[in-house]
Amino acid sequence: MTPPQRQRRSPQDGSPPRPAKGGRGGNPERLYVVAGADGERADIDLVTLIVARSPDPPPSATPEQAALLRLCVAPLSVAELSAYLNLPFSAVTVLITEMLTAELVQAHAPIVRQALPDRSLLEAVMHGLQRL
Repeated sequence: MTPPQRQRRSPQDGSPPRPAKGGRGGNPERLYVVAGADGERADIDLVTLIVARSPDPPPSATPEQAALLRLCVAPLSVAELSAYLNLPFSAVTVLITEMLTAELVQAHAPIVRQALPDRSLLEAVMHGLQRL
């Protein structure tokens, strides 16, 4: 059995193909417009939880801020917001910083484990389970 032969296609009018409008490569200044001119960022990381104070966006909110407020009715991490909004982490942190200063959202730091559990307690539990 012989493999199928591939035929090269050539443009019919001789002009190079145009890139599709929209998508990630469609508008290079879009992230600058979303992030704003100053680009200040709060000290948040990927697992910081963001919660909206009110699900209704104010009339002055940008479309990205309105979408972020609607998503943050329940706590979401910055990584999840970045994925849902299809924006890079840096642009989302600038949006969240603006919304934190306007008191539209609250940021909750992730729970950090301060100390390991006591080894003697774990051994006592293990021995108790072994006796069962």
